[in-house]
Amino acid sequence: MIKDKPFIHLFKTPGSYYIYDVNTNAILSVDKDVFDFLEYKMDSNTSKEVDWPSEIVEFIDNGFLSSNKIKEIEHSDTDLLPDILSNNVPRITLQITQQCNLRCKYCIYSGSYSNRHHSKKNMSFETAKKGIDFLINHSNGVNEINIGFYGGEPLLEFKFIKKCVEYAEEQAEGKDISFNITSNGTIINREIIEYFDKHNIILMISLDGPKEIQDRNRQFAMDGKGTFEKVIKNVEFIKSEFPEYFKKVTFNAVMDSRNNFNCSSEFFTTYETFKDSLVNVSLVSDGYSEETVDSEISDEFIFNQEYEIFKLFLSKFNRLDEENVSKLIRVYINQIKLDMYDKRTITHRLPDKVHHGGPCIPGVQRLFMNADGNLFPCERVSELSSIMNIGNVNDGFYIDNVSKLLNVGKITEEKCKNCWCFRFCGLCAASADHLDGFSEELKTSHCSATANQVEEMMKDYCTLVEFGYKFSDNDKEIIPYTSKGDKIL
Repeated sequence: MIKDKPFIHLFKTPGSYYIYDVNTNAILSVDKDVFDFLEYKMDSNTSKEVDWPSEIVEFIDNGFLSSNKIKEIEHSDTDLLPDILSNNVPRITLQITQQCNLRCKYCIYSGSYSNRHHSKKNMSFETAKKGIDFLINHSNGVNEINIGFYGGEPLLEFKFIKKCVEYAEEQAEGKDISFNITSNGTIINREIIEYFDKHNIILMISLDGPKEIQDRNRQFAMDGKGTFEKVIKNVEFIKSEFPEYFKKVTFNAVMDSRNNFNCSSEFFTTYETFKDSLVNVSLVSDGYSEETVDSEISDEFIFNQEYEIFKLFLSKFNRLDEENVSKLIRVYINQIKLDMYDKRTITHRLPDKVHHGGPCIPGVQRLFMNADGNLFPCERVSELSSIMNIGNVNDGFYIDNVSKLLNVGKITEEKCKNCWCFRFCGLCAASADHLDGFSEELKTSHCSATANQVEEMMKDYCTLVEFGYKFSDNDKEIIPYTSKGDKIL
């Protein structure tokens, strides 16, 4: 007789009923009777013994529906950190200036966030050289390295960028080196683009959408005027004068969720200039936000976004031309494939010691060095945070701090060990950063939204499979499982 409740999560789509089996990482398609029985058992606190349906017994006999849970939260790379950080750092982003010619309302340096404010501070060339040397000396295990330039507005220091690029190219002999820069797009001319083209510097331009959206949040510091006309003029200059280089230019759109989703969506989808361009989308950040930041998502925004996802699914079954689907949504199918198909490998059971998803290895994926030479996991964390300071270009990495960030799940260990979406969690240390340490309350405040997001993506994945969508040519994503026709996804 089965006594312990299985470690599972139940969900359904309009077309079917499913069990997500946490231990094996499998998604099981079942009939309604099995679903209803398990739903009753999961909600019931009675110890009364009942006969379990034969279908469930068969699942258990084949290794599913185990009650096993994690015993300890610890990242598998914890003991390897000294070696990883000494030899496998592939990129560094240099904050070459804290100056900016814009004052964007949602900027993390605007004063509405617990972070530094805009200043006139620039990185010295000596510090930049140390940062470049630091990357080269900590990348013995990788063949390709990348250097990013960040601000403020980095193009205010174009001559400085040239010095850094030329120094890096000299010092990185024997390695493939690439560069990228994130710019507001207002300071662009022929000299800059010719140099970027010659040295293979990839440009990302921040552009939120049409004039009314762009000018509402992204304004010049000097006079408060909008930036749309200036940015569009520069973008079209690049496309007309440097068409081959323009193919590599990408755009980043920050979506203010209080606005109408369709406004920016239609702009990037129908504006001819961006027809073949890659547009990355992010919402206005609420991380480190203070009371002045309003990140509430409007019902209209959610409805329009979900409608575009519906259109995306129709396009995958040739019921709608993809040109009629928002450019901002098309990449969602790739995210489903990555999270629910590529990365979701079937296992026997959860290990005794493991960490929830979310944390990257601080210092490896997106190492960020500010103008003073202090090191942070990425450019998104607060430079005022003592816990996020993972080193200094002169002193090297602070391994203890890196280990704490990597194992942030320890502060919510008991809750995490019992969470069904443990493997899919996207919460990194920034979600718990209280500037002077970690906050359990702050971290858990994100849990409900994270679980809902994972479940919605899981439903979307299953819905696509129900209608015959193939995530891979090898047709492995749906396999007949039990004698009664249940399936494992």
